Amino acid sequence: MTAYSNQELTSIANAAMTTGMAVAMADMGLISSAIEAVAMTKEIMGAAAKYPNNTLIQAAFSETAIKAGTIKMDKPDVKAEDIKSGVFVDKAIATVQAVLTTLEGKATADEIKEYKTLIYAVGEAVANAAGSGLFGSGATKVSPEEAAALAKIKAALGI
Repeated sequence: MTAYSNQELTSIANAAMTTGMAVAMADMGLISSAIEAVAMTKEIMGAAAKYPNNTLIQAAFSETAIKAGTIKMDKPDVKAEDIKSGVFVDKAIATVQAVLTTLEGKATADEIKEYKTLIYAVGEAVANAAGSGLFGSGATKVSPEEAAALAKIKAALGI
């Protein structure tokens, strides 16, 4: 198993959270944002169970890793103009790309592929969590803004 520094593990975990937040902020609503935050957390917290043989994901997302407290989930610096312009999606992609660069030579190709899948799954879980309408209960779950953010993320990940 490759050893990752605490800083690397934090970056690996934060990239997933930043991606989820970028999709959530593509189409914000008070209630839907809360529902989406729960979906993001659930997807991130379930990553270790979903990828039990991926040492990269285990190192960053296992219950042991999270309870150890060495990974600091940082709230990204978000400006209102970054949300409206779509710049925050670009920042999330840049964050993920920086992590992927760090992983070259440390993680296997399969581990990186599954990590990319996880990153996208976090964004997808957020987009599918709440619809438009009263309390996020609308039939259409993924808004055009969220779909555009997901498409951009998917293209950047090459999946």
